[in-house]
Amino acid sequence: MTGNHQTLTLLLFSAVVAVTLGITSWAARRRAGSPEEFYAGGRLFTPMENGFAIAGDYMSAASFLGISGIIALYGYDGMLYSVGFLVAWLVVLMLVAELVRNCGRFTLADVVAARMRERPVRIATGVSSVTVSVLYLVAQMVGAGALVALLLGGSSGAATSWTVVGVGALMIFYVSCGGMRATTWIQIVKAVLLMGGALLLTVLVLVRFGGDLGALLATAAEHSGHGRDFLAPGLQYGGDWTHRLDFISLGVALVLGTAGLPHILSRFYTVPTARAARRSVVWSVGLIGSFYLMTIVLGFGAAAVVGTAAVRGSDPAGNTALPLLSVELGGGAGSTGGSVLFALVAAVAFATILAVVAGITLASSASVAHDLYGSLRRRRPTGADAGREVGVARLASVVIGAVAVALGLLAQDLNVAFLVGLAFAVAASANLPVLLYTLFWRRFTTRGAVWSVYGGLAPAVLLVVLSPVVSGAPGAFFPGVDFALFPLENPGLVSVPLGFLAGWVGTVTSRPGQDPSGPARHAETEVRALTGAGAV
Repeated sequence: MTGNHQTLTLLLFSAVVAVTLGITSWAARRRAGSPEEFYAGGRLFTPMENGFAIAGDYMSAASFLGISGIIALYGYDGMLYSVGFLVAWLVVLMLVAELVRNCGRFTLADVVAARMRERPVRIATGVSSVTVSVLYLVAQMVGAGALVALLLGGSSGAATSWTVVGVGALMIFYVSCGGMRATTWIQIVKAVLLMGGALLLTVLVLVRFGGDLGALLATAAEHSGHGRDFLAPGLQYGGDWTHRLDFISLGVALVLGTAGLPHILSRFYTVPTARAARRSVVWSVGLIGSFYLMTIVLGFGAAAVVGTAAVRGSDPAGNTALPLLSVELGGGAGSTGGSVLFALVAAVAFATILAVVAGITLASSASVAHDLYGSLRRRRPTGADAGREVGVARLASVVIGAVAVALGLLAQDLNVAFLVGLAFAVAASANLPVLLYTLFWRRFTTRGAVWSVYGGLAPAVLLVVLSPVVSGAPGAFFPGVDFALFPLENPGLVSVPLGFLAGWVGTVTSRPGQDPSGPARHAETEVRALTGAGAV
């Protein structure tokens, strides 16, 4: 990268960080000592504000950097991420948004605990939520490292590592000082910047090819090195049965995982009513749908303008395809236009990472404090415990941030969209079954809830550990060893059914009359979910 790239990008980086720190300082001056304020921002956000915040929370570095990169490398197969992430919102809108807002207060565990024995289900869902959040955070750390590696010409591994540490420190500050109010406004600002940046690049790509999508696709196929195969299924997930099952497994994880993501579910509690929650999702679907359609154009644009070989040469995982595309659209390396567009894309991507890590860290720290800490203390909570719980949440954000930084340093060579696919698989396996069973199955019991969470979580994590993602492959966490016993890279095809199966087995083997959950409690939950009666 030229000196112009570096100077301008660092200035925009600094401006983004300064704005987010200013928002956090403003939010910190407000009352953030109560759980209501810290976890939900006082439930004062409008549907439009919350819709933009949901979009900002969801459109992560995986979306902006990873999806465009994986399309640039694998063409048609890479579009699965764009389609899967978008279709997933139909599940959220139709099945969970309004019901979750009516049944809970701050976390997923609140919904399940409404009709179960609180302690076991809160511990189980708390552990699951933290696991999903850490996996998601790792992807954002990898995206931050890839940006700085490109900015510095890929020559400074130490600088890349320090960037990961710096992002971790910032996210800890955002959450511990500003809580949900600061996090929400950071996400709103980020959503506006991201949509604006993506729209600008999409328009430039289309102008480059005279608005002819056919010419764009033909040029992308020509410059990909794969010819017409680039536009057909099978380049990444074709061949033997393992790759084809991986394709199905990834699709299952992406479509079902969104409804189980803790940081997405927590956003439904920041609005005053269930109707506002539903309208928030409508706003977010419009923004997210537009964005993912643009990522398809940008991915094929990177293949057509930059070339698949150049993208892979810069970063084997494809995370730098979009910054490279921006340089070429602006006039090429060394040009003023290229420097400006590169700096804009890098700054928007950095803002994306900062906003998403703040939302995920807040959700995971809420699970630790509200669910795990709240369940493990021996005496009943009092008014004085509310402030202590918020203190535990702030401390948890520090610990979770440190763990995410450590794992992010290990996973720097993996595609960020692929890493998020793993987080989605765990969320779909552990969180979605217990949520759907709780809302819709009258016979569901506490044992079924606990077994459902652990029955999805344990296989998902174990299969990832035993997969080529961790060992036995050149791009694995530990490429020098091989203990990969599970052939698929994404466990969703196996772990999601196991989560539902474990919940069913746990329920049918429960002893009748020894569990508080039953038809009466289900009826009460159903009335509350559908009408909002008794909702906080």
